[in-house]
Amino acid sequence: MNEELVLSVDHVTSGYHTGGLLRRGEYREILHDVTFEIHHGEILGLVGESGTGKSTLAKTILGMLRPEQGTVTHYTKRPQMIFQDPYSSLNPAYPVRWIMAEPLRVHGRYDAAERERRVREMLKLVELPEECLDARPEQLSGGQRQRVSIAVSLIQQPKFLIADEPVSALDVTIQAQILKLLKQLRDELDLSYLFISHDLNVVYQLCDRVLVMKKGRIVEQGMVDDIFDHPREEYTRQLLAAAE
Repeated sequence: MNEELVLSVDHVTSGYHTGGLLRRGEYREILHDVTFEIHHGEILGLVGESGTGKSTLAKTILGMLRPEQGTVTHYTKRPQMIFQDPYSSLNPAYPVRWIMAEPLRVHGRYDAAERERRVREMLKLVELPEECLDARPEQLSGGQRQRVSIAVSLIQQPKFLIADEPVSALDVTIQAQILKLLKQLRDELDLSYLFISHDLNVVYQLCDRVLVMKKGRIVEQGMVDDIFDHPREEYTRQLLAAAE
């Protein structure tokens, strides 16, 4: 494994304040003393039951939540997000061409011709035909929408992506195609991923290492084969039994 880091999460405790924008309400701790690293080129899986803190961890890494304790250190520019539901994350009022170019417009980079060139280049990378450029999200299949969502996350050329349950809304055949695409993109674009999932079978297919989270704590971590073949924690054994 490449020892170069893309992310370091060091003894992070994080959660939410109730009571609105001024953070004066009751504090609810979700993550408890979480520590791990992601290495260059690695796909790190994060598994655990719903409500265990996986999405809170993603928001903390992205800077949407500030840790109460500990530090999050990025060694590349901030990661981009691939969401679970591409339909709700894509603006239904606009065609794919506009949606894909929007991050470049927002950040004021590139003229119209260069934006168009990058959009077409990215469309080809996610293996979508050019006619998709003029389609709106509701005119696309679920798999096509997720490919557009991946393209949007990559248009600013990040080196680290967080994928939050990106195939859970897709049928098994389309899941396999998207997982294959994510691996191809990792290799072609030199990417690293944090891949969040409740589906251990998907994690086994895609990931190099895996973190097991229970009630906001990392209870076990290691190489995928080691965790699946020789789990130490009873909770991990229960997750694996449920996946069979």
